[in-house]
Amino acid sequence: MTALPSGKTGGAGLSDDTPISYMAAARGTPVLSSAGTQIGTLEHVLQVPEVDVFDGIVIATEAGLRFIDADDVQQITRSHIMCSLDDTQAAQLQPPQGNPVYHVDALADSGHSLHDVLGRLFRRPHWIREDDQS
Repeated sequence: MTALPSGKTGGAGLSDDTPISYMAAARGTPVLSSAGTQIGTLEHVLQVPEVDVFDGIVIATEAGLRFIDADDVQQITRSHIMCSLDDTQAAQLQPPQGNPVYHVDALADSGHSLHDVLGRLFRRPHWIREDDQS
């Protein structure tokens, strides 16, 4: 995904600064403090799908994954996510609570070793726990 310069249209008549739904937020979108400082990038959105409620976001920071409550998310756009937290509050964010989330690493068995060939042969996915990622 390539970010367009601020204010440019990227299709469908939307500019990068047009507010979008939390369901359309893309992983890797910069998350900004109230001062405009980038505090991390979007890892994933938390929601309660049964009642269609936005619960907050989990961001990737230099200190690891951190949770931002929905009440602290002011605006979600295609180019960034703005929060109401200042830089000091952002530095004190806590890690997310709950069950770990796993992602499949599709390139884990892409080599030519016997281990990799057998992994592809038996379709064994290589799962990575989110908080184990660097």
